[in-house]
Amino acid sequence: MTPFKDDDQLSGLAKIRGPLRLTWAGMWAESLVRALWPMLAVVLLVLAGLMLGLQDVVALDVVYGAAVVAFVAACAALVYAFRNFYIPTQAEALARLDASLPGRPIQALMDDQAIGAGDAASMAVWRAHQKRMADRAAMARAVPADLRVSGRDPYALRYVALLFFAVALIFGSVLRVGSVAGMVPGAGGLASGPVWEGWAEPPRYTGKPTLYLADLQEGPLSLPKGTLITVRLYGEVGALKVAETVSGLAQVAEDEPALVLDFKVNQSGGITIDGPGGRSWDVAMLPDAAPQVEIAGEPQVAALGEMSLPFAASDDYGVEAGEARISLDLASVDRRYGLAIEPDARPDVIVPLPMPISGKRTNFEENLIENFSKHPWANLPVKISLSVLDASEQQFNTAPSDMILPGRRFFDPLAAAVIEQRQDLLWSKANAPRLVQLLKAVSYRPQDVFRTETSALRLRRQINRLDIRAKYGLTDDLQAEIADDLWDLAIELEEGVLADALERMRRAQERLAEAMKNGASKEEIAELMDELRRATEEYMQQLQRQQAQERQDGEQQQGQQGETMQMTQDDLQRMMDRIQELMEQGRMAEAEQALRELQEMMENMRVTEGQPGQGGESPGEQAMEGLADTLREQQELSDQAFRDLQEQFNPNGNQDQPGEEDGQQQGQGQEPGEGQQPGQDSIAERQQALRNELNRQEGRLPGQGSAEGEAARDALDRAGRAMDDAEQALRQNELADAIDDQARAMEALREGMRALGDALAQEQQQAGQGNAEGNQRADQRDPLGRDQSSNGGESTQGDLALDNDAYGRARELLDEIRRRSGETERPEVERDYLNRLLDRF
Repeated sequence: MTPFKDDDQLSGLAKIRGPLRLTWAGMWAESLVRALWPMLAVVLLVLAGLMLGLQDVVALDVVYGAAVVAFVAACAALVYAFRNFYIPTQAEALARLDASLPGRPIQALMDDQAIGAGDAASMAVWRAHQKRMADRAAMARAVPADLRVSGRDPYALRYVALLFFAVALIFGSVLRVGSVAGMVPGAGGLASGPVWEGWAEPPRYTGKPTLYLADLQEGPLSLPKGTLITVRLYGEVGALKVAETVSGLAQVAEDEPALVLDFKVNQSGGITIDGPGGRSWDVAMLPDAAPQVEIAGEPQVAALGEMSLPFAASDDYGVEAGEARISLDLASVDRRYGLAIEPDARPDVIVPLPMPISGKRTNFEENLIENFSKHPWANLPVKISLSVLDASEQQFNTAPSDMILPGRRFFDPLAAAVIEQRQDLLWSKANAPRLVQLLKAVSYRPQDVFRTETSALRLRRQINRLDIRAKYGLTDDLQAEIADDLWDLAIELEEGVLADALERMRRAQERLAEAMKNGASKEEIAELMDELRRATEEYMQQLQRQQAQERQDGEQQQGQQGETMQMTQDDLQRMMDRIQELMEQGRMAEAEQALRELQEMMENMRVTEGQPGQGGESPGEQAMEGLADTLREQQELSDQAFRDLQEQFNPNGNQDQPGEEDGQQQGQGQEPGEGQQPGQDSIAERQQALRNELNRQEGRLPGQGSAEGEAARDALDRAGRAMDDAEQALRQNELADAIDDQARAMEALREGMRALGDALAQEQQQAGQGNAEGNQRADQRDPLGRDQSSNGGESTQGDLALDNDAYGRARELLDEIRRRSGETERPEVERDYLNRLLDRF
């Protein structure tokens, strides 16, 4: 094919000149890449090695050998390039462009009419054909070049060379390439003279980068203490000399100058490189300040003896570790009774200080939380000092501070006596005979001081062991073992192993009264008050169960109903709040009187009886109550998963609502942080346990054969499957999916409870009990005189049915969800979950 013949043909092809030139240029690029890729790979590999300074770290013979290999490879690459390079012609470019178009219109435009040149009709057809081909050729686009050489480079050597070159660009230096010139035999160095390189590497803990001295101009230079200076000299030996005064070491004259010098910055001074291209710097050393630590406040003591000691620490580069050292202040100890003799030698107590898990350690505040209740020095005067260490091993110690080592306080007289004798035993083994006498005197009449025979027998066994060992010697291991047994006995005497709820409530009241007499701290009083609340709730539940049993056995008499004493939950709560308020105000006498009145009310209270012949809860009511408990526990798990999701994506997101979640958590009688699980596996295990409980309840579900009963079972099956999905999501730490599955489980549980309620109502109608429903509801009262529905919840047929405050609270919750969903700084996962809540409710 001959491209351009005359002007008529060129006018038809004028629109393809641009695409034709680009296609031709692409063919040139193809030819160059396919011919020169070996040469390019060799050049990149050689440059990468030189820029990384490999010639400076290997022997000279290895450098020469590598140069020979590189030269041979370059020659082979040149031969390969000459053999594979070809010059593409314009005709080939035109043919490639024409092949990319349908019908080869460019070839058609270059053809001439073979026959019918004198026929007008034939000429018209030819011109129409040429016009169509011209329009089709006008659509031509440049054909992209095919730069792939994978067929010629099956091992991808070109990419290996490119990778090495990229590493050299990041971690190397172009200036290192010049050092290879000094290695040429007979060259005697570079034309400009010897060369040098230098680095200033600060200690890693400072976080400062390494400096390349060749890039720094002469002048002042600030470096941290301990910075490592490395200088390498190339070329003629002795042409360059290094002088420094920053290390503080006397320079020793050497017979042969060193080519590599290493020294650290220990003081301010100067660094000078004498010779061709030499420089000098005035170095100002940045000192590494010693760390600081101090006690930030008085120690806070929990009711069970746990100490929380706040402290503040700081360092210019960060504190690495710290510890607290506690020693006995023997001069301040009240040396009476068992403490009168000299104590056994004991080492100081050393506990590590907690460090921040995330964030900087340059300036922080933390709390040392430990429980020293079982230590022999508990509740005795001690001296405590804090020490911290930084990365340069500088240490700072605080002056010893006087304090009473916090420990648990026992309010039961017998438990306090056991703990006192235990401390005397740990104070000195020589106190063993005295302990035997005192403990025998305490337990002389066990029926008067012990609540159970088991506790008396446990103490008697320890007395016998001490009596025998006091005569033949007491070892350290036996001393610790007896001390542990006495501690467990004191805990049992203090807290008890009471199964009866009424006795537990009385025990809590006695402990609270004893604490008020002994001047307990606010934390201890708050803990004992929470214990009293829990014991009271357990007592009310026991009374309710007793009521059902007595109704079933028919043991109550009709005449006793008028003698019962009823209280509302609000009345009970107000009395407890009043007692706590009086104690916080220091009005202990009034608080004790109010506590005695509460105790009398609780002991005189009786269960409200029902009509004769009525039984306890039916199986259906028990199943409904069990499902209600399961629904409540599932809601608690969902709330916990949502709080973990907030903490995961927005650790500080809950700080603006301190009274919401914290108040709920502490309202359940938990210590701060007690409801939080250490990981998602704990929540998953709780979810699995709840799933097993649902299976048990489903097996005992009444209503066999009825449509409503089958609907309830289907709903519970769906709830169980959703719980399984939630468990798997929790184990995989997919909190958002777990929350959705838990929501499906709760919705299915509600449907099951509705279906079960319909089934129970149908059974009652069939048994002819529909008319007795009002009387039965009137009889179902809890020990506080409240009406209850069939599932144990509070009836909706009363004053609470139109509780405007409940509606207001619902509106507040919806407004808060809308506010949080509109905050763009919150994580996308959390906002999606909030939007789903708004769509649902």
